Amino acid sequence: MDEEHADRPDTAHRRPEGVSEETVRALGALSEALETTERARGALYTFHQLTGGADFQLDEAVRLLREAGHDPAADLVEREIVGRNVIPGHWTFQIVEAYDRTYYRPFAAIERRLTGELAAGRTHLYEAELKEARRTRGRPDHTARPGATPGEE
Repeated sequence: MDEEHADRPDTAHRRPEGVSEETVRALGALSEALETTERARGALYTFHQLTGGADFQLDEAVRLLREAGHDPAADLVEREIVGRNVIPGHWTFQIVEAYDRTYYRPFAAIERRLTGELAAGRTHLYEAELKEARRTRGRPDHTARPGATPGEE
């Protein structure tokens, strides 16, 4: 690679010709919103796993109640709480599936579509331009791309 291009982001992280600053900012905001949705989805999976784990922990509580001679209390927990829906008609896996189907997948598809249509499929352009504005050229760990060394700059 010639020296002029060694200290530039790779093509995948450079704004395509004709793409405006406003478009880069708009796609950056859209991407950030999707990233927040990814975090929400992760929290939903955490909810799913914690709730499922708690349901299995109830088996131990029921066993210990029986060992302590509290069969009616054990029966109550087993009958009313073990395997119970978390909202009417739903276990947590059904909530995760509905969220993915109804919100997450359409959102991700639209973000991919608009990035493709408006920026030639190039992702993270906003962040790449922030990196270029904020890094110190010629310094270790401030290179434009992986594998570059300050001597190439």
